[in-house]
Amino acid sequence: MGFSAALPHAVSLQLSPNYVHGELSSPFLGFPFSSNICCSEPDMSWLRSPHPSLTRSGNRFVISSKRISGLEEAMRITREKELQGPRKVNKTPPLRRGRVSPRLPVPDHIPKPPYVGSTLLPEIAKEHQIHDAEGIARMRAAGELAARVLEYAGTLVKPSVTTNEIDKAVHQMIIEAGAYPSPLGYGGFPKSVCTSVNECMCHGVPDSRQLQNGDIINIDVTVYLNGYHGDTSKTYLCGDVSDPIKRLVQVTEECLEKGIAVCKDGATYKKIGKRISMLKNMVMVW
Repeated sequence: MGFSAALPHAVSLQLSPNYVHGELSSPFLGFPFSSNICCSEPDMSWLRSPHPSLTRSGNRFVISSKRISGLEEAMRITREKELQGPRKVNKTPPLRRGRVSPRLPVPDHIPKPPYVGSTLLPEIAKEHQIHDAEGIARMRAAGELAARVLEYAGTLVKPSVTTNEIDKAVHQMIIEAGAYPSPLGYGGFPKSVCTSVNECMCHGVPDSRQLQNGDIINIDVTVYLNGYHGDTSKTYLCGDVSDPIKRLVQVTEECLEKGIAVCKDGATYKKIGKRISMLKNMVMVW
């Protein structure tokens, strides 16, 4: 399969794509494929891409290229930004830790996970877990409860609301459903939900800090119900968030959906990562 472009002066361009592991490699990232392009004037600007190499043979130009990795593309973009010079960026103040209030009580009648009461993290089971129909039903119920709690927690995200207030609301909804908030006491974690604001990557501890206009916050809800954990999280926008941050959240969610689509019986973890990496590399180019 080749690519040709019809230009004045009978100049013919042929693109030689590479094949990687039996798949057709795009000639260079970001350039739309077309079987035939006609131009009123010769526009050779797209040949300045750093990816292809151009050679001439008589009256014919031949372009060859190779697939580049996401790291190479990221380094190229970084170099281009450095050459453009410094740009004025409105940075948000760094995240500061607030006051962490005491852990909330759980009624005695609610079953608790085995790690509660210990500061040690539980060991990962070495044997395979096979779940029967009843176990799968309980697993589904735990997941559904976690999803409802997360949806409710998202409605609380507003400027001036503290993550501690979100923790209290989540805690109350979980225990009212007869479940246990899984983060509470896990390895000594002092709260019932994880709230990660801005540059906090994950497992943030709710505290007295008020959410600010323009923040993003990931809320991670896990419940323990009838012997099974249901775990889910989502990133929410607080107030008026900048376009680049909105784009970050959007692309992250798209990566999540692509990864979920791979999940099935027999799928490998690396296949999930590969699918996410492919989408991430495409977004980096555009």
